[in-house]
Amino acid sequence: MLEDRDYMRQPAYHEPRMSFTVALLIVNAAVFLVQLVASNSEIEGRYFALSLTGLKHGYVWQLLTFQFMHANWMHIIFNSLAIYFFGHPVETALGRRHFLTLYLLSGVIGGLVQMLFAWLAPQYFDGPVVGASAGASGLVAAFAILHWTERFSLLIYFIPVNMTGKTLLMVSLGLAFVGMLTPYSGIANAAHLGGILTGGYYVRLFIQGEWPRWKFPSRRAAPRELAVKRAGKSAFWHSAANKPGDDSADDFLKNEVDPILEKISAHGIHSLTARERETLENARKKMTGR
Repeated sequence: MLEDRDYMRQPAYHEPRMSFTVALLIVNAAVFLVQLVASNSEIEGRYFALSLTGLKHGYVWQLLTFQFMHANWMHIIFNSLAIYFFGHPVETALGRRHFLTLYLLSGVIGGLVQMLFAWLAPQYFDGPVVGASAGASGLVAAFAILHWTERFSLLIYFIPVNMTGKTLLMVSLGLAFVGMLTPYSGIANAAHLGGILTGGYYVRLFIQGEWPRWKFPSRRAAPRELAVKRAGKSAFWHSAANKPGDDSADDFLKNEVDPILEKISAHGIHSLTARERETLENARKKMTGR
């Protein structure tokens, strides 16, 4: 049903709400400023940066705290750019709750993958890990899956490069694998790999309802085709039929709502006019009875 969509559960468009993308950027910046002021690398590295030694001592909170810490200005700038450019479209497509869950889960699992390799090959992977790049890598993978065959431009070292989501995902995986084969790079490439895999599988499993079969969509799924969970099973929009005789609701969806959803699929929710946003809000009220 229409009310099952994350974006339809949001409040009216005239009610301002800070996006989680912006909130993450603010938190990362605030923590980095605290790092600069505190400037106690020994305490940071022992208790808050992610390390195999810390986990062995039971400092499990490091799996979250390391995601909001950064080594230097360039580190936080590049991670913030990735979160900003990939976070906004992913949050719009998935909704706030799924967005934040995907981001943090990508960071946690990415950190665990890094620690696994630190345990298997400590001479290459061991050492304190900080940074939002595992979570950012999850956002990149999610964006790639949602835009699998669409062409878009990315600025790589200020050079615009056209690619599809499939190419973006393959390049990201390739860079992570190559980085893991490059010892002493100072980059947690195993964490990047874990974040990429987590972000990609999260979209396939919880959003598009495809698991364990990995069959990529021929085009980016429109919001009405994103999977929802009901009673432990995935159900798609088109399987949620209207009650018999509910012709007026069906006509309203077909004539008013469907064209707007197609526009969101093609150009994003930010392309909607004020009238189209009002139509979506009215549709949400009709379906929820509010």
